[in-house]
Amino acid sequence: MSTQVHDNVKQYYGSRLESTCDLQTSAACSLPCRPMPKSAIEALNLVHPEVTKRFFGCGLPVPEKLQGCRILDLGSGSGRDCYALSKLVGETGHVTGIDMTEELILASRKYIPYHQEKFGFEKPNTTFLQGYLENLTAAGVENDSMDIIVSNCVICLCPDKKTVLCEAYKVLKEGGELYYSDMYASNVVPDHLKEDSVLWGEGMGGSLYWRDFISLVQEVGFSTPHLISASHIEVHNCELKKKAGDISYASGTYRLFKLPKKLEMSSAIVTYKGTVPDYPCQLEFDSSHCFKKDVALQVDGEMAAILQCSRFSPDFCIQKYGHLSPFLLADKLGSSVKQCSKTGKAAGGCGETLLTTPG
Repeated sequence: MSTQVHDNVKQYYGSRLESTCDLQTSAACSLPCRPMPKSAIEALNLVHPEVTKRFFGCGLPVPEKLQGCRILDLGSGSGRDCYALSKLVGETGHVTGIDMTEELILASRKYIPYHQEKFGFEKPNTTFLQGYLENLTAAGVENDSMDIIVSNCVICLCPDKKTVLCEAYKVLKEGGELYYSDMYASNVVPDHLKEDSVLWGEGMGGSLYWRDFISLVQEVGFSTPHLISASHIEVHNCELKKKAGDISYASGTYRLFKLPKKLEMSSAIVTYKGTVPDYPCQLEFDSSHCFKKDVALQVDGEMAAILQCSRFSPDFCIQKYGHLSPFLLADKLGSSVKQCSKTGKAAGGCGETLLTTPG
């Protein structure tokens, strides 16, 4: 499985980079476009400083409603995200991190007892595997075993991204979610830039053109990607910036789902119940969908299917064909007909049909 690209990345992150400060771009410093929930901030603050020091990701892939979930972190690196997530899933959940770099796996495992004690758990709920993202089965990850997969600025380092995404699809349960941050390019990255080991190590050489990413995940079988947050990436090194030319880079966090293959998709009226922890008033599902508590909203067939088949199902009232309900439309228009019977006699005996409208 090991290729020259894999070996270069292992060396770059296992030996060359000692801390986040050694990176030549702002990828690890990219800011999310929406604030993190209090629980996630508290979990991150409990992670051991040495683990945080060797964090090389971009963004923070922390989806909502994690209690009791089984999570896989692709390219877990120092283990920062794994440990933060292990606090959020609780003792009934489990987090598995996988990375091909032996030095990082050994460093991650070193702090398992520390975080178990820090979180007050009776037993560890975190496992770290050494292996390749292109072959999760060989690393010991079973098919249809994970509720959520996260990844943090790692897929851009993989030479065969389609295989990585196919493997992720295989190990997800039906209704499961791939929620991850990565680097994306404004144009297709030319081959000569892909051959530069430093550019590749920084994520620049292997970044997907963002439109190609959308096509690729749908080809694999995932739902349409939902963009959650994004920020521009600045290249600090003048030499690397010159090599990149007119290509610019951004970090983006997306969520996509593994939906049942045979599923009727129809638009629906959905109402958020306000039951997702940390989000009692509204749930910002992505940059285009914000569900306010007790407010009915029409969504397309795929979004309705996602809410129906995923872990969010108990948190929504879903009315298929709700857009055809005369009652919902009447509520929206605020109109009513004051009529006592089919005789045409209005209530009160005035003999007329009265239509009332707002105002």
